[in-house]
Amino acid sequence: MPTLLILTRDADKYERRIVSAQLPGLELTSDPAQSDIVLGEPKLIQDALPRLSSLKWVQAIYAGVEPLVDPTQRHDYILTNARGVFGGPMSEYVFGYLLFHEKRVLERIQAQQSMQWQRGESGLLRGKTIGLLGVGSIGAHIAATAKHFGMTVRGFTRESDSSADVDQYFHGTDLLKFVEGLDYLVCILPRTEGTNQIVDSKLLAALPPHAVFVNVGRGNAVDEPALVKALNEGKLAVAVLDVFEKEPLPEGHPFWTTPNLYMTFHTSAISYPEDIAKLFIENYQLYLAGKPLKYVVDFERGY
Repeated sequence: MPTLLILTRDADKYERRIVSAQLPGLELTSDPAQSDIVLGEPKLIQDALPRLSSLKWVQAIYAGVEPLVDPTQRHDYILTNARGVFGGPMSEYVFGYLLFHEKRVLERIQAQQSMQWQRGESGLLRGKTIGLLGVGSIGAHIAATAKHFGMTVRGFTRESDSSADVDQYFHGTDLLKFVEGLDYLVCILPRTEGTNQIVDSKLLAALPPHAVFVNVGRGNAVDEPALVKALNEGKLAVAVLDVFEKEPLPEGHPFWTTPNLYMTFHTSAISYPEDIAKLFIENYQLYLAGKPLKYVVDFERGY
């Protein structure tokens, strides 16, 4: 009989939803040694791995599962992550900042505070070109939203080109060609060795000076000193960062005082129990039926 251990700070919220679903044959436990299924946060699961002697399947509540794909950890189980649930929140975040920039919201607020009647023209997203560095499920959702605003969409991926909302795909060595002439560049890449500092000085130099860079993927993708330099020298208009190489961001980090840099703190899309529990329930039914689970992670690739 399958036995589930929930390892998350919101365990009670997940438990209520899973119990109410009355899943056939599923028992809940608080004993790691008795559980063959675990639902929870990757770091908490990593800490518990030595005690999970009967483990068969882990459902992570996050998209990022770096602690579990670490080569030093055991990989003798099926790992699935959370996908298909973050596209909406991520799109709201990204386009909130794109509209904030185009509509010159900060300037309007400052004009109001200084009691100045300023009628400078706002920009439009329509007709602009957005580049998606990574086009998984989240990138595909952002691409669809971009088409709603009448934007041209480019995508840079390792191999996939399945989103019908991407007008042009780039792969391999075409990275600099991909960013050429972009108005907006949005990074949605996972943390892997292949994505380390992919947004470097060469890429930033290839962007037009009016371009806006948004990172909602992982902080390792950005060469942070190169980004600071580009912003300080006016070679990039704006950067919006939700993720960083080191989190929390250290107190003396240059990002705190870099001009035209807007920061949020890994909050662009959080894991809502109602969404993740629904995904777990769907996967559990597949698990019982002996069918392939949704969103299985490749331990070698890291996603």
